[in-house]
Amino acid sequence: MKVVDGQQMTAQWLKMNRLSIGPQLRTNSVLVVYLLLLFFSTGQSKLIGSSQPIVATVGDDIILPCHLEPAVDVTAMTLEWTRSDLDPRYVLVWRSAQDLVNAKHPSYKGRTSLFTDELKHGNISLKLSKVKPADEGKYQCYIVKLDEGSLVELVVGAAASPVISIAGIEGDKGGVVLQCESKGWYPEPELLWLDAEGKILSAGPTETVRGPDDLYTVSSRVTVEKRHSNNITCRVQQRNINQIRETQIKFRDDFFNSLSSSAAATVAVSVCLAVCILFILLLVFFLWKIKNKIKSKTPDKNNHATKNLSKSKTQGQVSVKEERESLMTNESVQMKVFNKEEEPKKTKNQLQEEIQRMETNNTEMDTCLISQSSADTDIIMEVDKYGKYIRLRNQSHEEKTMTGWKLKLQINNKKPLIYTFQSSSILKAGETFTLWIAGHGGAHSSTEQVWFGLKPWNSKDTLQFTLITNNREIPYDPVYVL
Repeated sequence: MKVVDGQQMTAQWLKMNRLSIGPQLRTNSVLVVYLLLLFFSTGQSKLIGSSQPIVATVGDDIILPCHLEPAVDVTAMTLEWTRSDLDPRYVLVWRSAQDLVNAKHPSYKGRTSLFTDELKHGNISLKLSKVKPADEGKYQCYIVKLDEGSLVELVVGAAASPVISIAGIEGDKGGVVLQCESKGWYPEPELLWLDAEGKILSAGPTETVRGPDDLYTVSSRVTVEKRHSNNITCRVQQRNINQIRETQIKFRDDFFNSLSSSAAATVAVSVCLAVCILFILLLVFFLWKIKNKIKSKTPDKNNHATKNLSKSKTQGQVSVKEERESLMTNESVQMKVFNKEEEPKKTKNQLQEEIQRMETNNTEMDTCLISQSSADTDIIMEVDKYGKYIRLRNQSHEEKTMTGWKLKLQINNKKPLIYTFQSSSILKAGETFTLWIAGHGGAHSSTEQVWFGLKPWNSKDTLQFTLITNNREIPYDPVYVL
């Protein structure tokens, strides 16, 4: 755009008219020249924005208008879109015909751009994508070379229809409690309850929650009685963005009459239900007391024998010897097996295997240490004093499923070790489950497993066992290795 030099033009005009203008006219001429200077000095283009706020909905793409009048090609100029309340304040920077992405505020990266084909026409409008509530504010478009700027205000809004639901029934008043909730508003709206005539109903306080996305959720409750009209409206509105959403519910004419009768029936059913529950609880309590009395009068012989077994180490060793002596000796077993005519298929090799198995059992009895718990349990621990195995013996008449069970072992004051039983581990009534130390036995059956990571204990070690079932922990008496 060409700018005329006002001073040079004035000098030429005075030179041409110096002789023909009188004193009176000279004063008027100076005034005209001044007006001409003012006109030409203000001939620079102006940035024009929007005189009205731009209203956008959350999630939409919008354009903030800004252009030069008269139009000038600004492609090679430095252009800025800023917000004074941000740090950094730049929403977009255009320099050397490029969008400087790194100069932008992080929240605007990838969301702001110019219409590059329109820059030659002086159009520097900003396109803002995926509008957020936080985008609301005043933006300035600015051309550095011309020192021209203009403000554009952005108002962000979001609205959603409310949902009405029945929250409860007040039988004593013959009324129903309605709840209205609306999610996804911005800015914060107000909630109103209206009757069929548009009158505001007295309702409970409005609850407002602002989510991590800066959107508001509002809810409120109102009790509707027979004296109210059949049509009830929940209205949510936001005047700043001129948004109103309504939902209406309509009741039948006989609704409140049926509500009163059903309320009485509900009370009767509730009373009967409460009485039944109380009766069941009393019955369970009496059965529990009777069971405890019977249990206290009938001693558990197996537990009694186990406790006597653990009173002293000497008595324990005597009991083990008696159990061994109660088994058949090698010679008596040999005689009985040969005398049984009903087992003719049993060979001499089978007999030798049975004798060898009994000898192994007898050897284990000689080296077996026993630990039991003072808690009410039917499981005792049998420990090999040479550190070969740990055996759990079930003295009850019930099968124990050990899925999820754990066995904790602490040797002296070292860090406890924990073994977790497999899902297929079962401890049958009257039988045993053996945990072999690695290198001394193997998982030859479902009642034998190897405890990897556990090393054999030594003489004078103290073993402390804790059995962890699905509902409790059972501590056992310490085992002192001789």
